[in-house]
Amino acid sequence: MTQRVDLATVMDRLAINDVVTGYAVAVDDADWAGYQALFTTDGRADYRGAGGIEGPAAEVAGWLEQTLRLFPVRQHLIVNRRVLIQDLGGYPGDGAEVRADYVNPMRLESGDDFVSGGRYVFGLTRTEGGWRLRSVTVLEKWRHASFPAAVAE
Repeated sequence: MTQRVDLATVMDRLAINDVVTGYAVAVDDADWAGYQALFTTDGRADYRGAGGIEGPAAEVAGWLEQTLRLFPVRQHLIVNRRVLIQDLGGYPGDGAEVRADYVNPMRLESGDDFVSGGRYVFGLTRTEGGWRLRSVTVLEKWRHASFPAAVAE
């Protein structure tokens, strides 16, 4: 691999990291237009692994907007990011996958806490406008609530 290819790969990794961070910030800040802008035009999100829905990014953004109103305080911590960029014989391709763990503490207006953790799988595509999400899958592994279970469901 040449230094030029190495530099391109580093730049891709930084750009992909920015998309993943942008995803967390958009959800935490309720920036639903920003959320949708992170996706390709045919991008989809799948929250079924955390009790949610699956569908086009715009539809899922609407669902998130309604659902997350219950939690005025929220913060995604996305860690242990493993970035795999498509390899075209030693040259980076236009596809990538990121597997990353998350911890997601949230608070209801009542002051009760809800925390979940698991893994995201982000599928990305290089577009003319930069890297964009073509898919997001949430795989929740655990959750803890400081309020009655009936409210958490």
